[in-house]
Amino acid sequence: MTCPGQSGNSICYQIHIRGKLDSKWSEWFSGFSIAHTNGETVLAGTVPDQSALYGILAKLHDLGLTLLRVERLNG
Repeated sequence: MTCPGQSGNSICYQIHIRGKLDSKWSEWFSGFSIAHTNGETVLAGTVPDQSALYGILAKLHDLGLTLLRVERLNG
């Protein structure tokens, strides 16, 4: 899998959440792509560092979404 916007030292992640999140939220999640599979939403994209990742996770928390797993896909 290739992450959208991957370049340089950015780190690629897949974030799995329970339920279906509409693709219109992509921009709010720093341009992460949004896909759906088996009752889950999968956000995929890159972040420059861990503080940016924590910011995305905080947004998920603020929306009351259930985090299932976070996968680092490179480096």
